[in-house]
Amino acid sequence: MRIAIGSDHRGCALKEVVFKLVTGAGHSYHDFGCYTEDSVDYPDIAREVAGAVARGEFDRGILVCGTGIGMCISANKVRGIRAAQCHDVFTARRARQHNDAQICCLAAEEGKARVPAIIEAFLTSKFEGGRHLARIEKIRKIEEEQYDRK
Repeated sequence: MRIAIGSDHRGCALKEVVFKLVTGAGHSYHDFGCYTEDSVDYPDIAREVAGAVARGEFDRGILVCGTGIGMCISANKVRGIRAAQCHDVFTARRARQHNDAQICCLAAEEGKARVPAIIEAFLTSKFEGGRHLARIEKIRKIEEEQYDRK
């Protein structure tokens, strides 16, 4: 698989660990930044990674920020993307099996202890389809709706 990977300044160190895990599992990756611990805005990185995944240039994506929340919210704004904040093996596996999530969002502040198992579960779990496919279709319909703010 080709994996799009990005982080903000808080996730920069953990992203290096992710690179090793991804290549160790036989996958290739592209680093969408950031490249230093100088402050950057996570929505910019999330947009680049999610856009590349949505266009089909990459099979999956991994995003890292302090909590994983900001990256997840930002990535989910890209049409067709289902990003999930994965904080353990269970959530990583279910994100793939039940939600067909294409992007895994990690919290740098939780440290690296859980990351190898989370990445393995996310990259090896398959979407189960079946009853879950109907739910994915409902998510797609929500994306197509327009809402006017007053």
